[in-house]
Amino acid sequence: MNNKPSLWKQTMNKVRTWARMNSIGAIHFNSGSCNGCDIEILATLTPRYDVERFGIKLHGSPRHADVLLVTGPVTRQARERLIRTYEQMPEPKFVISVGACSISGGVFDGCYNVGGSVDEVIPVDVFVPGCPPRPEAIIDGIIQLLGQLQGGAPRPVAKPKMTGEVSS
Repeated sequence: MNNKPSLWKQTMNKVRTWARMNSIGAIHFNSGSCNGCDIEILATLTPRYDVERFGIKLHGSPRHADVLLVTGPVTRQARERLIRTYEQMPEPKFVISVGACSISGGVFDGCYNVGGSVDEVIPVDVFVPGCPPRPEAIIDGIIQLLGQLQGGAPRPVAKPKMTGEVSS
């Protein structure tokens, strides 16, 4: 018997990829930002930029979301909430780090209450730089994620780093 996947499995994988690309649920998490990136994320939802044309809708519950949009550096108070929100999302789940603060700490780097960047806590798929990034840059990050989804193989599942595992 050959090791090729059956026609049925190939068809189901194509349907799954199509559905995943055309109906993405996103949730936004502010881990300690100045709200500049938050305003730009909301601007992408307005009719001027209309991110819904890519099939993306903002949800209020992590249990209904596929993509986590994280803004701001991860503060000590937000670390556990970010991990809990990430763990509540169903598999496969993806993370987009929006803004310079979420990527490197930005202007908050070195502050007493900042624990680091988002990728030090949870795995990140796409980074969108800028302070704050323009809506076009956020849409470009979403398009990059859609390209990764279309490629087929998502990143391997990684366990978030708990507070006791991270040096303070």
